Amino acid sequence: MKWRYLIGILVLTSLFSQCKVAVNDERPPNVVFILADDLGYGDLSCYGQTKFSTPNIDALAKGGLVFTQHYSGSTVCAPSRSALLTGLHTGHTFIRGNKEVQPEGQYPLADSVITLAEIFKSNGYTTGMFGKWGLGYPGSEGDPMKQGFDTFTGFNCQRLGHNYFPPSLWYNDKKVAIPENDGIGNGSYAPDRIHQSALDFIKTNKDRPFFLYLPTIIPHAELVAPERYMEKYRGKFGEEKAHVGPEPSDKTYKTGGYTSQEEPKAAFAAMVTLLDEQVGEIVQALIEAGVYDNTIIIFTSDNGPHVEGGADPDYFDSNGAFRGHKRDLYEGGIRVPMIVHWSARVKPGKTNHLSAFWDFVPTFSEIIGDETSRKVDGISFYPMLKGETDQRKHQYLYWEFHEQGGKQAIRKGNWKALRLDVNDPEKTRMELFNIDDDMSETKDLSGTYPDTLRAMEHLMNNARQTNPVFRFGLETREIN
Repeated sequence: MKWRYLIGILVLTSLFSQCKVAVNDERPPNVVFILADDLGYGDLSCYGQTKFSTPNIDALAKGGLVFTQHYSGSTVCAPSRSALLTGLHTGHTFIRGNKEVQPEGQYPLADSVITLAEIFKSNGYTTGMFGKWGLGYPGSEGDPMKQGFDTFTGFNCQRLGHNYFPPSLWYNDKKVAIPENDGIGNGSYAPDRIHQSALDFIKTNKDRPFFLYLPTIIPHAELVAPERYMEKYRGKFGEEKAHVGPEPSDKTYKTGGYTSQEEPKAAFAAMVTLLDEQVGEIVQALIEAGVYDNTIIIFTSDNGPHVEGGADPDYFDSNGAFRGHKRDLYEGGIRVPMIVHWSARVKPGKTNHLSAFWDFVPTFSEIIGDETSRKVDGISFYPMLKGETDQRKHQYLYWEFHEQGGKQAIRKGNWKALRLDVNDPEKTRMELFNIDDDMSETKDLSGTYPDTLRAMEHLMNNARQTNPVFRFGLETREIN
């Protein structure tokens, strides 16, 4: 009998070493991370949207923890995703802007960077990504298949992800043609194809721990939805202002330009409704696979709402009570909805805990028991998810944005400071807001509290490292 006992111990030890777990479950939790594209803080009915509803996402919110002070990694796509996957804010993460690489892709993450997907994979997880990448052109060291993902379906290039009837999609490391979309054909809606691959991933991997990353391309411009969704909203939002985009004869047709749309308001609502239904189908797939209770579902957005392709975020109050949109570092550009649903562990409710995209790496590392020491800017909010009272808080949160003259922002407690026109010393200026008293950032207090402003500026100056590719501020002036 002793030899059977020893074999049992060896088997258990082997299983534990393959899947290090910080909880007492027999198996670590699955993680489904849904990242909407340009969805504003106010675009969900559980966050205040009144012109249409999002019942499936609302159900996640009702059964989960709703964050009211959560921030994206940046105010545009690539740097926001870089902050999410590396645990570093835009003063430290390498990808700090949308830098194109022609003909397809963006500047790549380095091979030396440890991503969230690689952390999961090293702890015994199967990893899949379905949607838009934007962190390295095909075959580069930043290719998703070289950054920790076992399976990939979608757009490598975020520019090509502007178009929803593409002539091809990536399946792992293969570019697969879609004949129905060849030329000017619009026969196969890419979000549907990508979504089906995600559902298949759940079914295939239900018997092992998995990390499912879903950076959907919805509701980014272009504003296009299948007719079955358009019918629901056609004529319901008053007069429509048509968007005129590239025609089939134009060079930018299906290569990044937003196609024409006669009913942009109806299309936007239709796209968010489609996204909501897909979230419901993901939840149903988890239930049918028998893994729902042991799955952490995250829903959030990469930045604030856009004003492109005919979109009208002011009509929908897409940024809620906040000032600004995508490409702003005011609250409307970076404060985003965030829901954590884990029926087995997390009690439903709301939290005003101050958090950001760079918190996900340390949070998931703690949950799955990864003990590798790495330098990150994030703080694990796992204690709060467990209902503990000793949750650490950020000293500050920092962002920088390299377009529109250069912008920086820093939040410390209830104070938030912005530095605008960073690249032009004659125009550079600071603004200061008390977010607790003025969440809409309408009252600049920089002249009223000079000592606070100086302290915030000092933090801002020391919150970043120089970057040889994404140059900024004085670095830019030195090479011009």
